[in-house]
Amino acid sequence: MKDGLHPNYRFTTITCACGSVIETRSTAKDIKVEICSACHPFFTGKQKLVDTAGRIERFRRKYNIKA
Repeated sequence: MKDGLHPNYRFTTITCACGSVIETRSTAKDIKVEICSACHPFFTGKQKLVDTAGRIERFRRKYNIKA
């Protein structure tokens, strides 16, 4: 393999705004993100449905779904 052709693949840390730190390997030095799997609402189960103009309620009435 030729020298200098590929970037350095090294250990790095990914730091989230919530304080979670993940250690992995990457070509980038240190990575800072705003949201991760530890604080994202989809993964934590705290996801909320936002009712826009009553669409969820109309859907439930149309298909006779009780919440």
